[in-house]
Amino acid sequence: MAGLQSEAWKMRPYVWAAGIFLLLTVFSTETESVAVMSIDIGSEWVKVAIVKPGVPMEIVLNKESRRKTPVAVSLKENERLFGDNALGMAVKNPKVTFRYFQDLLGKRGENPQVEAFKTRFPDYQVVKDDRRGTVLFKLSDELLYSPEELLGMMLNYSRSLAEEFAEQPVKDAVITVPVFFNQAERRAVLQAAKLTGLKVLQLINDNTAVALNYGVFRRKDINATAQNIMFYDMGARSTVCTIVTYQTVKTKDSGTQPQLQIRGVGFDRTLGGLEIDMRLRDHLAKLFNGQNKSKKDVRENPRAMAKLLKEANRVKTILSANNDHMAQIEGLMDDIDFKSKVTRQDLEDLCPDLFLRVAAPVQQALSIAEMNMDEIDQVILVGGATRVPKVQELLLKAVKKEELGKNINADEAAAMGAVYQAAALSKAFKVKPFIVRDAALYPIQVEFTREVDEENQIKSLKHNKRILFQRMAPYPQRKVITFNRYTDDFEFNINYGDLSFLGPEDLQVFGSLNLTTVNLNGVGQSFQKRSDYESKGIKAHFNMDESGLLSLDRVEAVFETTVDEKPEQESTLTKLGNTISSLFGGGSSTPESNATDTVQEDEEGPNEATKDEEQESPEPAGEQQGTGSKSEEEKQEGKKEGEKSEDQDAKQKEESGKGDSAKTPEEEPKKPLTPKKQKIVDDIEALQTVNDVQDLLEDEMKTSTKKLQDLTDRDIAKHELEKAANSLEAFIFETQDKLEQREYVKVSTKAEREEVSSKLSQVSNWLEDNGYAATTKELKEKLSELKKLCKSLFFKVEERRKWPDRLSALDSLLNHSSIFLKSARMIPEDDQIFTEVELTTLEKLINDTWVWKNETQAEQNKLSPTEKPVLLSKDIEQKLGALDREVHYLLNKAKFSKPKPKKKPSNATKSEDDKNSTESSEKIISPTEESTDKPSEQEPVKEPPTAEEKSEIPELGDSEADSSTQKSPEASEDNHKTEL
Repeated sequence: MAGLQSEAWKMRPYVWAAGIFLLLTVFSTETESVAVMSIDIGSEWVKVAIVKPGVPMEIVLNKESRRKTPVAVSLKENERLFGDNALGMAVKNPKVTFRYFQDLLGKRGENPQVEAFKTRFPDYQVVKDDRRGTVLFKLSDELLYSPEELLGMMLNYSRSLAEEFAEQPVKDAVITVPVFFNQAERRAVLQAAKLTGLKVLQLINDNTAVALNYGVFRRKDINATAQNIMFYDMGARSTVCTIVTYQTVKTKDSGTQPQLQIRGVGFDRTLGGLEIDMRLRDHLAKLFNGQNKSKKDVRENPRAMAKLLKEANRVKTILSANNDHMAQIEGLMDDIDFKSKVTRQDLEDLCPDLFLRVAAPVQQALSIAEMNMDEIDQVILVGGATRVPKVQELLLKAVKKEELGKNINADEAAAMGAVYQAAALSKAFKVKPFIVRDAALYPIQVEFTREVDEENQIKSLKHNKRILFQRMAPYPQRKVITFNRYTDDFEFNINYGDLSFLGPEDLQVFGSLNLTTVNLNGVGQSFQKRSDYESKGIKAHFNMDESGLLSLDRVEAVFETTVDEKPEQESTLTKLGNTISSLFGGGSSTPESNATDTVQEDEEGPNEATKDEEQESPEPAGEQQGTGSKSEEEKQEGKKEGEKSEDQDAKQKEESGKGDSAKTPEEEPKKPLTPKKQKIVDDIEALQTVNDVQDLLEDEMKTSTKKLQDLTDRDIAKHELEKAANSLEAFIFETQDKLEQREYVKVSTKAEREEVSSKLSQVSNWLEDNGYAATTKELKEKLSELKKLCKSLFFKVEERRKWPDRLSALDSLLNHSSIFLKSARMIPEDDQIFTEVELTTLEKLINDTWVWKNETQAEQNKLSPTEKPVLLSKDIEQKLGALDREVHYLLNKAKFSKPKPKKKPSNATKSEDDKNSTESSEKIISPTEESTDKPSEQEPVKEPPTAEEKSEIPELGDSEADSSTQKSPEASEDNHKTEL
């Protein structure tokens, strides 16, 4: 039995693994991969997090085992580098290493931010895309790369890190974007992801991801009382201040759940750590020029300035914890070393205007949220630049708090929050709900022009504006705008609303305020075709999805007409069904309420938001939206109330008596027939023209995708070539070393070793002379030849290494099997559970195995060590497996077999008085009593019951109680011994 328990314990991991496999099979029926990831791509660093079965929310390490990777892409002629390797190339060749290209996403060539980028990084050759109006990086006349393509390279590299960590393909991702990204910038990120084949589950604002990460790990602290938390995030390029409210809310589907709501956001696009680095870089350049070690100006040397920028970033980081530090660079320019002391005060004196802007985002966020600092419970720091002591000092004064919260990981919070959202959106994982109510930072409105009649019968044009999404409107959300005054084809524009809250510089950087022009075709035809119907207007359905992107789903022309219907005669079965339904309170299911907001186009109405807009509510994801009118909703509510009252009446009737519980349909009073309204919906063609930044055309997408795929294939081929060369070189060195080891010398002849050594030297010389030009196929073929030559040598060594463990295991199993067989033979015939055939089979197997082992070992001992062995490890494993299966078969049979009933044994130790009393009692006991005693003797002997167990023993009859009390302790003890 011990063997069985040990075997069952060994099987537990396999059972567990099988359960996991079944679980994953259920979840991964539609998708090949179940892992999901998040990509937090900032201006300087990218962090990748992953969720896969068995690995909940973990940051992915890069190839240097670091938790974050520099956002840098180096594009040489035949080589592409990422991360730290690209940064190293930036010092040598800054023209081919691209950084901070996210500033150019969704920007036209004339944008001020593009001009600032050119000024800051003069090494890049930035040209204009004639069709789209955006910019391109030019490496040569043939090599042009857009910011979307560079971002796609970084996203694809991030995915490769995630796949290497997950050991499976990963396609689903949540990507973070700055909260101030507009529609064009968000579309550019999605296009970059599409170029690499990534499936973007959501674009999540980085401040929202941070807030989600904070809330997820403090779920127990969130209750019905609102908690207002301010997150201050200063990164490399921008600063964002966010006010978030946490509290629990009641949901329709999952009960009470925690929720975060974005209440206020303030930001500064250009306030960040990079600006501090640039000023410190220029300061170091000035110090170097002041040392007069070179006649050249260091600022005219791109490589030297790249070295100074890298050193400036290092010095800034160290000055966050120290008052001074020595900046030093070997061979800065013309083999001249640079060394100079920099103090924290020097750094602060370089950036007084920057530090004055620290408090502005806080005031903006408070103003939007309509709060003051007394309502803020805590201020938490996020982002690497918040480590600068002066920033913390000024922020502490601005928020008027005793201290600043530093209880979250400033670098990884966004990535961890985004990957939690990725797991929630994925079908492969089930996470605890956490409601996220994000807010749209920029208002969006619909503008249209219509002819109106004046008093003197003169027609004039009137320009109308309708707010579609207000500033800080929650999303995802759907909206419907109804145009009631149009009977022919017309057009309307989708534009940004009032952006006066942005400063003049931010407005220039923002770009075009016009999003889309929509031309509707088919309106006039629809009205001509439905001339007999009443028009309910032209309804345009808009959707702002989870990524904050606005789209026009569809446009419909809605008509209604009144239809008179004759009452249909109900059949007997229908009447019977209605009667049964009323008895049991059955009723038709009511449709779900429409969560879509409607915005009516009314000539007399004001140009501001309507009441419906003010009471806007986000529609749950996946919920279908209706276009029913108000009268239909009232009808639905009336139906619900009617059903409720019918159910209550049915219950009252059931209480009064079953006989009067329901009336037949004939007894119910007939209601007057009401005319039924029939709704007709015609789809209207909507041609959309993008006005801000043109998206990539289909042909351009294919060209860019192929360009990136060719680069990826080239990288893979290069990696395979390097891997093949390293494998061949490693095999040569390892085998040359093995030829001198004792165990290899023992099993080989001198001629064999010389042959192998000669071949190794030959291939090694070839690798040194021609290896740089060899293909992957040639390298693999050379390695295959060497392995084939050394196969016999390695086989003999491996077999001798395996012999001791395998033979020891076989001896042990043979001994234990023999003991088991001997014990099974000693079982009495009455209790025997094994058949003679089974025992004979086991005995024969044991004997045959002993004979095989002894004969094979004897034969092996006769052979020379250099000859091919006859005692093989695979044969030993086969014998072990056969014997182990046979023994476990018998053990399992013993485990599940039932003991045979035993005959009543005669007790030879009883005294003559006991015998007489027993004989007399046997004569007195009736046959029925004797039959009841036998089963008790067949049961195995039990220990005397404890006090608690005695209370559970059922009471016996009088005769049984009397007979049990007549037994003496000696007799019961003798019987116990006999049973054993």
